[in-house]
Amino acid sequence: METVLSAINGIVWSQALIFMCLAAGLYFSVRTRFMQVRGFVEMFRLTVGGQKSDAGVSSFQALAMSMAGRIGIGNIAGVATAIAFGGPGAIFWMWVMGFLGASTSYVESTLAQIYKTKDAEGRYRGGPAYYIEKAMGLKWYAMAFAIATIAATGFLMPGVQANAIADSAANVCHGSALCGSLDGQWLGMDARDAFKLGIGAAVSVLLAIIIFGGVKRIANFAEIVVPFMAMGYILMAVVVMAMNADQVPEMFGMIFSSAFGGHAAYGALLGLAVEWGVKRGIYANEAGQGTGPHAAAAAEVSHPAKQGYVQAFAIYFDTMMVCTATAFLILSTGRYNVVGADGAALYSGLAGTEPGPGFAQAAVESVLPGWGAGFVALALFFFAFTTIMAYYYMAETNLAYVNGGRRRPLTVLLLRLGIIAMVIFGASHNASVAWALGDIGVGLMAWLNIVAILILAKPAMIALRDYERQKKLGLDPVFDPDALGIRNADFWRGRAGTQPAAEPAAATPAHPSLQGEG
Repeated sequence: METVLSAINGIVWSQALIFMCLAAGLYFSVRTRFMQVRGFVEMFRLTVGGQKSDAGVSSFQALAMSMAGRIGIGNIAGVATAIAFGGPGAIFWMWVMGFLGASTSYVESTLAQIYKTKDAEGRYRGGPAYYIEKAMGLKWYAMAFAIATIAATGFLMPGVQANAIADSAANVCHGSALCGSLDGQWLGMDARDAFKLGIGAAVSVLLAIIIFGGVKRIANFAEIVVPFMAMGYILMAVVVMAMNADQVPEMFGMIFSSAFGGHAAYGALLGLAVEWGVKRGIYANEAGQGTGPHAAAAAEVSHPAKQGYVQAFAIYFDTMMVCTATAFLILSTGRYNVVGADGAALYSGLAGTEPGPGFAQAAVESVLPGWGAGFVALALFFFAFTTIMAYYYMAETNLAYVNGGRRRPLTVLLLRLGIIAMVIFGASHNASVAWALGDIGVGLMAWLNIVAILILAKPAMIALRDYERQKKLGLDPVFDPDALGIRNADFWRGRAGTQPAAEPAAATPAHPSLQGEG
């Protein structure tokens, strides 16, 4: 099974996808005139503001929901695997992907807002499937993305998160007074596997409590948990770095030199540094993957660009702060391994330890004995659990699309039971299978979404210029798609007449790709 999954993974994550992710980020950065730099203050202002309604959540809640999806094991285990197989230089390429990915996130999230709709229960729904159909007029393409996303977020990717929760808990429990050794047999099973199965079952019960409460419960939970879990983890990284301050200059030098093939030990890993940095960067921050737009569409805003700004800020926070915190934890303490392309060890700071949460647990443990493994396991639980919760919301949104907006409670029930089952499956199986399934899911979504947003970028660019124009006039921007020549933005067309009118903009001829059929 692992051989088959590895072969599929190699096809999905070819060099073409890695190049396209980087090229798309650069292209959107140029097209938006690097809005991720120019608009940083506006990003922050909009992030902490906003309102909610019966149909939608606030901008901050939408951010928290998307951050729940972004901040997962990719921020801990993903960073560790990037270092293990790409060397310290992979971190630099993660930063590059984060910086460029902010503009990609703006484009896809603004498109999600422009083409959002209301479902049968009066809630906002949107995402790549919706804007592909409305803006491109390609129902089959939209359906392909929706089905791929249901498969990826409902069945392939949750197992990665659950596996990391179970593995980190087993690392803490092994040899403790509570669990004893996990080397023997429990109930006819390998003790460690039996323990991980129990953890998976417990996580599945907690997940059921949240997801059976609907999107509002998901948003409320994410709004409370996500900011605190992220800031607590970053604070711990700062403490560990301060206690290893003498290693920090060398750490930065190693990151930058190995990123360009100049490091004596890791120079041969230049290609792998780029590949693993981009690959794990996308997995961690999800820019271009098509996951963030689902939460972005649920926000209650007066102009689509507002949520585009907020979601661009999310990439900064995810990559530049949370992923960087993990990297600094691991590199400043030297608790990591690096292997070459041939599998030979280039550096063995934790000989015998598999790349993953164990790197970060050993890093904290080295300076705070007795605290490291438990703290990282707790952080990883919250990171991974909220990600699984966000995955369910994305899968449900695409299921609503496949159902044509009609109420089909049996399909929703089957999805809920399916994701719960995959949590148990992922927790009890080995990490390589879980990661392979997760990577395939991410790759399929990224291929379909990036091609779409490269074609459909124009409405997002028009919305950005309109937003900036209205801000210069001292207005709180409102969106009128007809005045901007944007077709098929049905939700906003119906709403434009009920909002205070901004100064009319010069009509922009609609691009042929915006004509659509809907």
